[in-house]
This record gives sequence, structure tokens and C-alpha cells, in this order.
Amino acid sequence: MASEPRVEAAASKAAEAAEDAKEAAEEAAEAVDLVAPPEDPVLDTGVRRIEAQVDEANPYGKPGQRISRDHPFIVAFTATLGVAVAALLVEAVLVARQVLVLFLVAAFIAVGLDPAVRWLVRRGLRRSIAVLLIALGALGFFGGFVAAVVPPIAHQSTSLVKHAPDYVHRLDNNKTFRQLDRRYHITAKVDERAKKGLSADSLGGFVGVGKAILGIFASTLTIIILTIYFLANMPAIKAVMYRAVPRTRRARVGLLGDEILDRVGGYVLGNLATSVIAGVASFIWLVAWGIPYPVALAMFIAITDLIPLIGATIGAIGITIVAMFHGIVPGVATGIYYLAYQQFENYVLQPRIMKRTVDVAPVVTIVAALLGAALMGILGALIAVPLAAAVQLILTEVVYPSQDDA
Repeated sequence: MASEPRVEAAASKAAEAAEDAKEAAEEAAEAVDLVAPPEDPVLDTGVRRIEAQVDEANPYGKPGQRISRDHPFIVAFTATLGVAVAALLVEAVLVARQVLVLFLVAAFIAVGLDPAVRWLVRRGLRRSIAVLLIALGALGFFGGFVAAVVPPIAHQSTSLVKHAPDYVHRLDNNKTFRQLDRRYHITAKVDERAKKGLSADSLGGFVGVGKAILGIFASTLTIIILTIYFLANMPAIKAVMYRAVPRTRRARVGLLGDEILDRVGGYVLGNLATSVIAGVASFIWLVAWGIPYPVALAMFIAITDLIPLIGATIGAIGITIVAMFHGIVPGVATGIYYLAYQQFENYVLQPRIMKRTVDVAPVVTIVAALLGAALMGILGALIAVPLAAAVQLILTEVVYPSQDDA
């Protein structure tokens, strides 16, 4: 039949085409082997670009498939890394706790003084000028305290040294002292100590006192510098903090954050008001009894009253001792006065002022101060009340509404 030759010719051509394709594939494989050996196909840059699928959108190649988050390696690595980071953070906090305390105190003072700075800014002053005026006012107050206290101390020290021989003569003629001296050998021990002079131990004690004084001075200077920096850059610092919040929640968080900072400022101003009242009342009392140096002592009680819980007690004990030197009756009367005044301040004056400035219930103020002092000492008592105000605001505006809608 005529069709059989055609079929045989087509089959012959198909076999030749298959043979040609096989030879072309072998030639292509040989070409690839020449470009990059099979044992290491990524040593050549051209092969890397081809295998990585480099194009204009991906100049370094298309990303590969990500490892699943449920992969055991990812889970184990993430858990280990989290534990390591937590341990490093705890270690860093323990090592730098003294610096962090200074940082926290400076930030607290800056937030407390910020309302006064903003009040001056609203009156047309630049923020830098307002910060300078507030800083100079605070430094002037403490400078005035030093100027009022140092002269009386120097005068009394000079008088003590001048009349020391007379005091010694009185002791020698005192019958009670002679009996105590015979029993405990007080004079012999004093003479022995005086002959020994400055030993290594006493010199070490003086060096320790000097280091403590330098440390206090350095800490105070650090707090002053940080406070001024925070005051000058308060808007920028708040902007950075609020920028870390998601855009959809930024406005509400900003309003709540500003309210919390305002309550901290109200607490500081309320504490200052309480201290001023204590200083003025002390001045009137000291003048009425004729106790010397009433200005210095009134400033002393005002400054110590800034320390929560124990500050007023320290100031009261100091002034009572001074009044005792003036006379037994004034000393006893002063002690009774401060005992009564502290009850009035702790349970009447301070809770009412904090209610108006911080908007915290009086019982919450007392409990927060006690808990803060028990946990962190003076610093805890200092920040406990504004922290309680912040917690109360978050509960009222965030937690309670979400619970009501649940």
C-alpha cells in the first residue's frame, strides 16, 4: 500500500529527532559542568544570580521560603533567647540600680515642676527661659536655706570651742561625773585617745566620710542636671514615648498619659504646699517661744517635710532638741506641738490637699504611702501616691469600661 512508505519515513524522522534531542541534552549538561562543577554549584557569581533569580526588584535574589514558627529549632531558640535577655536585663538593673534611682528621682522632680514651666510658657515665655527661671528659683531656695543655717552652726561651733575649758572645769567639779569617772574611767580613756592622735582607723574613717560627702555632692549634681534636661526636653520625650504606641490608639494613650503626668505634678505641688504650711507654722511657733534662729529652723522643717512619712518626724526631733537647749519648758512644749501637728498633717491636711491636686481618696493616699515605704523605702513612699493615682485613672477609664462591655 502507498501509505506504508510514508509511515516508515515518519518513524525514521522521529527516531532521528529523538537522537538529536538526546545529543543536545548531553551537550547542555556538559556546558553546565564547565560553568560550575556538580560538587559545588554556587562558587560562580553567574550561577548564584541564576539560582537566586536576580531581577530589578530583587537585586540580591528572591527570598527563600521562611522556616515555620512551629519548627522545633525556632521554638527552642526563641525560648532560650528570651531567658537570656531577661537574665541580662535583671543583671543590668542590679548593676545600674544606683544610676537608675537618680534617673527616676530626676524624672519625678521634672514631671512635678513641668506644670510650673508650662504656666510660664502660657504667659509668653520661651520654654528654655521658663526652665531656667524654675531651676534658679529651686536652687535659690536651697541656697537660702544653706545661708540661713551655716552662720548659726558656725557661731555655735565657735562658742563651743571657746567655752570648752569652762565645760571641762564644771565636769571636774560635778559629783555625779566624778563617780562615773571612777567607775568607768572616762577621763583616762579620753586622754589615751587624745595621745594616740590620728591612727590609721581614724584616718580611714575621715576618708570614708569624705567619700560619702563627695558621693552625695555628685548625686545631687547629677539629679540637678538630669532634672533640667528633662524639663527642657519634656515635649520631645513625650512625643517619642507616644510614637511607640500604635497609630489607632495614640490619641487616647496621649490623653491618658498627659493626665497621669498632670497628677504627678499635682502631687509634687501638693507636697510643696504641705511643706510650706509646716514651715510657716513652725516659724510662728518658734518666734512665739523666743527660740533662736527661727528662719533656719523653719526652713529645716519645710525641707525635711518633703520626705514622706519620716521627714516630718526627723525635722520635729531636730527642732525639739534645739528647743531643749533653750529651756526645758519650751522643749517639752515644742515636742507636744509637733506631735499634735503631725497627726493633723497626716490625717487632715495632707489627704485633703492630695484629694484636690491628685484626685485620690484619703485612705488610698495613706495606704499607698505605707506600702511604697515598705517596698522601696523613701523613694517608694515618694512615688506611691502618684502611682496610685495613675492606676486609679487606668482602672476608671480603661479596665472598668471594658469589663462593663464584656
